[in-house]
Order: sequence, then C-alpha cells, then structure tokens
Amino acid sequence: MRSWPFRLMLLATVLGFGGYALLLPVVPLWVSGAGELAAGSTTGALMLTTIGTQLAVPWLVARLGYRTVLGAGLVLLGAPTPLLALSAELGPVLAVSAARGVGFGLLTVVGSALVAELAAPSEHGRAAARYGVAVGVPQLVLLPAGVAVVDVAGFTGVFVAAGAAPLLGLLALPALRVPRPTPVAADGEPGPARPRPASAPLVAMLSCSVAQGGLVTFLPLAVPGAAGLVAAALFATAAGALLGRTTAGRLVDRHGLGGRLLLPGVLLAAAGMAVEVLALGAPAGPLVVVGSAVVGVGFGLVQNDALTTLFAAGGPAGYGSASAAWNIAYDAGTGVGAVGLGAVADPFGFRAAFGLSAIALLLVGPAARRSR
Repeated sequence: MRSWPFRLMLLATVLGFGGYALLLPVVPLWVSGAGELAAGSTTGALMLTTIGTQLAVPWLVARLGYRTVLGAGLVLLGAPTPLLALSAELGPVLAVSAARGVGFGLLTVVGSALVAELAAPSEHGRAAARYGVAVGVPQLVLLPAGVAVVDVAGFTGVFVAAGAAPLLGLLALPALRVPRPTPVAADGEPGPARPRPASAPLVAMLSCSVAQGGLVTFLPLAVPGAAGLVAAALFATAAGALLGRTTAGRLVDRHGLGGRLLLPGVLLAAAGMAVEVLALGAPAGPLVVVGSAVVGVGFGLVQNDALTTLFAAGGPAGYGSASAAWNIAYDAGTGVGAVGLGAVADPFGFRAAFGLSAIALLLVGPAARRSR
C-alpha cells in the first residue's frame, strides 16, 4: 500500500472520479426542464454504457495491459465533457453521457482490480478502504460543489472543469508500473479457473446503489430552492460512505468480519431512505442531511465488505472478474436508481420513490445474511 504504483493509481482515481462526481447531480439539472424521467435518464445513459464496457474490461486488460486501458478510460471520461455546454437538449446530452460512460467503465474496473493486484491479500481490506477514500473524497467535495458552483460559474464552467480533471490524471500514467494481468484462457475467462462471484455481495451492492443513485440524482429536484441544504446532504452522503468504507476495511483485516457487514450496511441504508421519506413530508430541514448521511454509512460498509469478499471468493485468477462484477452491481444500481425511481417520482412524487427504495432494501436484507 505504500508503493508508488499504488499511490499513483490512487491519484489517477481521484482525478477521474473528480470529473465523474462533479457532474452527477449537475447534468440532471441541465435537462430538468424535460421532466424527472428525462433528468434521470442522463444518469441512466451514463451507467448503461458504463456497465456494457465493464463486461469487456477483463478481456481488454488481458490484451492491452492495465495502464493502456486506464489511460483510455481517463481520456473518454474527460474529453467529451465540455461538449455538454453546446446543448441542453436531451438527445445530445444523452450521447455525451453515453460516451463518458465508456471511459468511466474502463476507469472503475481497472482501479478496483489494481487494489488486489498491488496489495497483499492480508491488506485487501485496508487497501480497498484507501481506494474508497480516493473514490470518496472527490464525491465528498464535488457532489455538493457541483450544484453550488453552477450558481456562480454557470454550467459551462462546471463542464470544462469536469472534463479537465480526468485528463490531468494522464500525467500519472508514465510512472505507473503495474503487474502484468493474469493470462486469459482460450475460452476468454481470466486464469485457468472459472471463479463464481458470491451472490450476497452483489445483491447488497445493487440494492444500496439503487438507493444512493436515486438520492444523488433527485435530491436537488426533491428539495428545490434549498441549494445549501442539498449541498450539505450530498456532502453527508459522501462523508458517510468514507466513514463506512474506512471502518469496514479495519474490521475486515483485523477482526475477520469479511462478509458479515453486508446485512448491517443494507439495513442502515434502508433506515436512511426512510428518514428521507419523513424529511420530504415536512418543510426541508436537518432530517434531509441525517438521512443522506445514514445512507452513505450503510453503503460504505457494503462497498468495502463486498469488494474484499469477492476478491477472496475469486482468488488471484479472478481479481479482474471480481472487480467487474462489483462495479457492474454498483453502476447498474445507480442507473436503475436514476431511471427507475425517476419513473416512480414522475407520477407519484419523490416520497413514494424513496419509500419504495427503503422497502426494497428491507426485502433484500435477509438474502445478504443467508448467502454470505
């Protein structure tokens, strides 16, 4: 974890996720005049191409290497972004979002796979926590900042900054030395074996990601005219996730709790979404921030525990596949949360959408406990 390759990977991750996090709540606002479903579809388009790309990343890495694929991801995530300023029409925005999703898919799978490749198995929990910090700090700062900066610098300024950040990450690549990827067998599967990802981590990741994806996408629309409160809530979500991931990393490595934090994390996320339902039933106030923080902590516990559990289940030959499965669950949930909860919110309101997410989390909780 103290090696330069690990640190440079974290630096590229910070800059790449900076470009992602800055726009996550901003692009829906850019097209919000077309309605809640259209606003959510921008995140859905990003996640759809992200997931499609993630399926191919283990194959690409085996042939091109980690560094080349990581560089391509940073370019595709950053370079198209300023084009968003040219039009607020839904079609062009969806096209740019889809292109950025390809880059994000490359970045996410390579980054989390390098956690396992660059750190010893006994350090995977803490290494995943440090990777979580690299992912979480940009979201901690930029999720709330994006909405606030729009009022000051305008949408164009935000789009240019979000495009520049991933491209700056390219500066770390020449000095980034990473191991050769695991050879790919003739059938296209990494390594000689066919590791089967455990179901519980993926179920927990998917359900929590639906909740957070809907929350981040729609909170600025659910609490209109309260930019400061929304910024505080988005900050609390990211801060909670950092706390959850850091705590889980220590508990997994030092106390052998791998696989046992999934259920508590899912239940915490459910509680946080229930608090949001209560908060939206009254004048906007501190409960919005409290609910967001609780969702973040729960999802943070699940993120770290799920990733290390998948690494352990797949072994070294399955690091790439485990990373892809984890990221697909994360991003599929984000897309479903944006589009699916948007479809519920359009006719029934945001309280119904957030309440449905809370119920879904409660229903999948037992599956996380039984399958570990």
